[in-house]
Amino acid sequence: MSSKENTATYQLFERIERRYALRVLWALRDGHPQTFRLLQDSVGGITPNTLNTRIKELREAGFLNHGSDGYTVTPLGTDLLKRLSDVQAFANRWASARAKR
Repeated sequence: MSSKENTATYQLFERIERRYALRVLWALRDGHPQTFRLLQDSVGGITPNTLNTRIKELREAGFLNHGSDGYTVTPLGTDLLKRLSDVQAFANRWASARAKR
């Protein structure tokens, strides 16, 4: 991987590794808009201040929109979530393997 590709990957990871960032995106993966309160409930355990910060960062990164119905993922956010969908299948296999121990 080139240095330029590494930089782009690091920048993406820096955004989505922040606490609750992936949970916010994941909560919106079904494509239905969510209000702030509903999103807070969907994420679970996140304070309003932290949610505000994550929403701001994810909007600046181009992953979230806010419309009259609430927050939704952008096409870019949908693309990212599609690429992360393999993580769910992996997580299910991983959890099953651990439960068998």
